[in-house]
Amino acid sequence: MPTLGSAHLRVARPSGDLSAAGRFWRDGLGLRELHRHTAHEGEHSLLMLGWPDATWHLELTLDPTGTLRPTPTPDDLLVLYLDGPVPDDLVARLERRGGTRVPAHNAYWDAWGVTIEDPDGYCLVLCTRDWNNARVLGAT
Repeated sequence: MPTLGSAHLRVARPSGDLSAAGRFWRDGLGLRELHRHTAHEGEHSLLMLGWPDATWHLELTLDPTGTLRPTPTPDDLLVLYLDGPVPDDLVARLERRGGTRVPAHNAYWDAWGVTIEDPDGYCLVLCTRDWNNARVLGAT
């Protein structure tokens, strides 16, 4: 059994439009479509996206009743630490695929990156800093 520290992480959130979300996350950011399920009689539709070697994936769901809608707060963030400059062409591609560049709710993210709102109102931060849990904790 894997330890909790090496377990795969699933980030799930509702979407109002899986096609628009797919254009942003897959075609804009470059995530790969891992799985798609189209609803049949009361089931949720879903779109799973990620990178093949990542230990996480993003799962977007569409409620068949239409009553569960995305309700992001300004601090619901998915942050990618790029360890370098944010490529202008990546920001432009995300905007062409339905994203909107927005000021961050927390000025820290404006100082260290670019915030893009996805079609459902959730924010993606492309951060110029790097992050390494083992280094932060002092582990080798």
